[in-house]
Amino acid sequence: MSHNIEELKLFIEERFNTPDWAPGYEEYEHFIEFKHLINRGIIRSAEYIDGAWITNTWVKKWILLGFKIGKMADFSNHGFPYYDKHTYPIKQFDIQDKIRLVPGGSSVRDGAFVGKNVTIMPPSYINVGAYVDEGSMIDSHALVGSCAQIGKNVHISAAAIIGGVLEPIGANPVIIEDEVFIGGNTGIYEGTIVQKRAIIAAGVIITAGTPVYDAVEGFYLPKHEGRGVTIPENAVVVAGTRALKSHPDHHVYCPIIIKYRDDKTESSVVLESLLR
Repeated sequence: MSHNIEELKLFIEERFNTPDWAPGYEEYEHFIEFKHLINRGIIRSAEYIDGAWITNTWVKKWILLGFKIGKMADFSNHGFPYYDKHTYPIKQFDIQDKIRLVPGGSSVRDGAFVGKNVTIMPPSYINVGAYVDEGSMIDSHALVGSCAQIGKNVHISAAAIIGGVLEPIGANPVIIEDEVFIGGNTGIYEGTIVQKRAIIAAGVIITAGTPVYDAVEGFYLPKHEGRGVTIPENAVVVAGTRALKSHPDHHVYCPIIIKYRDDKTESSVVLESLLR
């Protein structure tokens, strides 16, 4: 049975507003249709609409529904122990998908979208609800968390963590827009938005509560209640420090925008196009 998106929205909202409901065949049938749509990228946990990123809370509710209706299953194979809810097995790819998934511990959970010409190096992991657009690189030991949104031609370097979020329902996922470079051993969390072509240097950590200083413009980036900080387009962010107001001789961690992308920056950022 095929359902339109508005029907799926209505169905999940009714279930979440009904306490103590017990999942059955109807819920599972609707969930399979939902997962088909999210696997194809037709629906997403967040969308860019009228100049702003909007979180689709109903999509996150459907993902959580999948855990509730799922039953524990043994997916173990060739001596590899693997036990999880049967609704979220490892995502299966085909050669026609044009996705390079290199063996050695990498996996993608079913319910995540991965676009064509994405390269996934081992070991790395893409969790349910995530969206990874065409031409991006997920390097070794990198994590793309639940519902995180990754744009086109993004480079997620080794050991970088793109934080995930399912609960609270209204919390915004991390957004990494097109052609962003995320350096090694970085952490981007709690609804942070990194706009197009920005560069996050190795070792930078950004959370919702992290003050980020724009040394080019001379001010701290504004924060908005309920949302993470937005790193501007073309910004180059490095790990730095700031003095404490109460103790000027003592410093704490602070990411700093030291410049905006220019020709010199372009020559220093190599996206391994020959390897793709």
